[in-house]
Amino acid sequence: MSDNNADSAGIAQLNFEEALRALESVVRQLESGEVPLDESISLYEKGEKLRAACQARLDAATARIERIVAKDDGAVATRPLDDA
Repeated sequence: MSDNNADSAGIAQLNFEEALRALESVVRQLESGEVPLDESISLYEKGEKLRAACQARLDAATARIERIVAKDDGAVATRPLDDA
């Protein structure tokens, strides 16, 4: 397995908070300006994968929240995502 595949598999196993912390770490390293160019490129690629993973989790959470509906009596109910 290549490093990119290993990174992708590892990122997929992270929960949102872990992925966000890892992304913040990447950003700090890149912003420091002390990382060599080749390493910066690798960090940027990892950061993009982490950003995409975080965005996918946020999109899924948003979709779930949008399925929460208020009933006429003020009660709150949920319905499965696949219900139209």
